Amino acid sequence: MADTNGAAADRGRIAFARWDKRMRESLRPLLTKKIIAEHKRDPIGIHSDALDRVLNYLRRPNLLERYVIVCTRPFKQWRVARMTGVAGEAPAVVDDRSYNSEAKAAHAVFLKYVEQIMRD
Repeated sequence: MADTNGAAADRGRIAFARWDKRMRESLRPLLTKKIIAEHKRDPIGIHSDALDRVLNYLRRPNLLERYVIVCTRPFKQWRVARMTGVAGEAPAVVDDRSYNSEAKAAHAVFLKYVEQIMRD
C-alpha cells in the first residue's frame, strides 16, 4: 500500500513552491526605490497598497530565511539576526552592523527580505 500521507505532503510542498514562486514574481515589480524609501521613512505604520502587499507576503511563516531584530543594549542598540530553525537555539547575528534605533534595524531586515525576493 502506498504512503498516501507522504504523497499528499509532497503535493502540498509542490503546490506551495509554485504559489511562492508566482508571489515572488508578482512582488518584484513592486519593489521599487520609491517603495523601499517609503519603508525606510516609516517601517511601522500605515503604508501604500504596494508596500502593504510586500509586507503581507513577508509576514508569512514559510519563508526560507527568517530574520529578527535583537536588542543588544536596551533602548540603544539593535542587530539583525537569522532564526536557525532549531527549537531552543538562539538566533544567529548576520553581520557586525548595529543600529541605534529599532526602526533602522527593521528597515535592515526589510532589505534582507527584498534581497531574498529578488534573487530567488
